[in-house]
Amino acid sequence: MTWHKIIFGDCRNMSEVPNESIHLVVTSPPYYNAPFDYPYLFKSYDDYLDLIRSVAKELKRVLAPGRIACFVTQDVRIEGKLYPICSDIIRIMIESGFKYRDRIIWKKPEGYIRISRRSGVIIQHPYPMYYYPDNIYEEIIIFQKGEFDYSYLKSLDSKILEESKVDIEVFNKEKWYLSVWEITNVLPLKGRPEEGIAAFPEEIPRRLIKLFSFKGETVLDPFLGSGTTTKVAKE
Repeated sequence: MTWHKIIFGDCRNMSEVPNESIHLVVTSPPYYNAPFDYPYLFKSYDDYLDLIRSVAKELKRVLAPGRIACFVTQDVRIEGKLYPICSDIIRIMIESGFKYRDRIIWKKPEGYIRISRRSGVIIQHPYPMYYYPDNIYEEIIIFQKGEFDYSYLKSLDSKILEESKVDIEVFNKEKWYLSVWEITNVLPLKGRPEEGIAAFPEEIPRRLIKLFSFKGETVLDPFLGSGTTTKVAKE
């Protein structure tokens, strides 16, 4: 039996979460003022980055030494301007004391274009300078708080260690070893409680939880969204 807790509050101040009590963070921050998800949520891009800075500071406090924080996000284009969210999150997390460990590309099916087929511009105007690619990917950016002490595994109960094993057959079959994960996205559904929330597929936190935490450890999603991370952790 596992224990789960949802705190309704401000993730810029996670005073309810003790220091170094979290073993893994899997989260997806709001897509800055994205037209279909969070239009006009932030007054400015600087306000958005201030939110990320505050959360990064708290994550540094609550995350146990050597452990992992994963951000699922993407750059956002608003009214023709592209905001470099991914690179800014990397910069802020490094400035907050994290190590930039890895980046995985989450590739969505080619038949799904979230906002518009931007490539249609060059079809209408087949000349140079009219090219805009359709975006079918997001990034899973992985950070680490210092170095992991692998002698920790010796302190674990043999049953927990066995239950935490990565299924290498699945690992190979589903190609987890690649830096590109092809995973079908979650389509927005009207009339559901999570309408207006950009949910990510359960397969993403499922893989990250399996790859970066041991059975019985604590996983945190500071933004929570539609609750996908906590649902998968409960499983």
